[in-house]
Amino acid sequence: MGFQPNLVMITVALFFIFKLATAACSNGQCRLLDECSTDKDCASGLYCFSCPEGFFGIRCVRSKITDQFKLLNNSLPFNKYAFLTTHNSFAIENETLLGGIPRFTFTNQEDSVTQQLNNGVRALMLDTYDFKGDVWLCHSIAGQCHELTAFVRKYSTQLIIFVFAFFNLINCNKKFICERIALHTYLPLILEKCIGTSYRYTEEIESFLSSNPSEVVTLILEDYVQAPKGLTNVFTKAGLMKYWFPVKKHAQSGQDWPLLSDMVAKNQRLIVFTSIQAKEQTEGIAYRAESSPLDEESRSLVLVNYFQSAPVKEPTCEHNSGDLINMLRTCYGAAGNRWANFVAVDYYKVRGGAFQAVDTLNGKLLCGCDDIHACALELSFLNKFFYLAGRIDFRSLQFLTRSGW
Repeated sequence: MGFQPNLVMITVALFFIFKLATAACSNGQCRLLDECSTDKDCASGLYCFSCPEGFFGIRCVRSKITDQFKLLNNSLPFNKYAFLTTHNSFAIENETLLGGIPRFTFTNQEDSVTQQLNNGVRALMLDTYDFKGDVWLCHSIAGQCHELTAFVRKYSTQLIIFVFAFFNLINCNKKFICERIALHTYLPLILEKCIGTSYRYTEEIESFLSSNPSEVVTLILEDYVQAPKGLTNVFTKAGLMKYWFPVKKHAQSGQDWPLLSDMVAKNQRLIVFTSIQAKEQTEGIAYRAESSPLDEESRSLVLVNYFQSAPVKEPTCEHNSGDLINMLRTCYGAAGNRWANFVAVDYYKVRGGAFQAVDTLNGKLLCGCDDIHACALELSFLNKFFYLAGRIDFRSLQFLTRSGW
């Protein structure tokens, strides 16, 4: 009879010891999958996240990609690497509404384009439309953009101050200048009237490329723009043409792409694909079919889309983990035993599984291992082996072998 109370006490004591052990970390000391309370508890490259479908409680998960070029180098052809891709990169939660009009469409990401790039995303999927006499990013249907489906990037405080400080010098619609109306409601329309719309996302890309001279970014456009030179005008206005990777240098007939290191050295660090074939000739933008067969070996790059038709964040926690890696293995066979170069997901940072998936792809592409970190260990071992081999007197080794050593 006395055994049962003791067992209960032991169980309770063990529970509290476990809780103390798992919750002991804080102030940036918590490691991957440790329990946490806030992002500040987690170490660099991690953040605090809850995923009921994947694990119990709130834990530190990855927030950034592994930089394969820091682990190894960028001396191989572009198609020998894998890159994290965000589906509908512009369709961001809590983005500015157009003139206060409620948005009636799906969102696919949480972070700004700048945050996505800073966290290691290297390919952006954008839907481009003719709208209001310019090129807009919209999450729409039937090739038509509407106020309900248009996205407007948040404006910086400096830009807001500039616009309002110089109202009297700008020839804008007087309705927006003179009437006493809500700033947060009409600021997007004021800026649309005054300074246009097409630069708002592309300027973030230009800023990133300018600040990171060794990085290459790929844009994959679902393109509905019919205006002559519409996309060219957008890229020119944003200052992106100086990074342009020309169509004539794209790999043909399944051959390798140029070395990534050469692309960086020549500052040809922006690759753009459009879904409109005619634009290869009219605007010099490479054509990529919307639904090419995976096993089409005339194409050197493999793209795997892994997202739902209707993006819902909660199930993404489970999908962007083991499910994603299993799908990449399935697609490897379907693509003629070729690993994907781009893997596109919704809510890329959820649970951190998409980062691990890209680590797996780069491991497979670069050294046949299951993780890019294994490639780095393998290279380190080989470097040490050849270093030691260079210090061996092989004539002495041969003599020792013949002597029975």
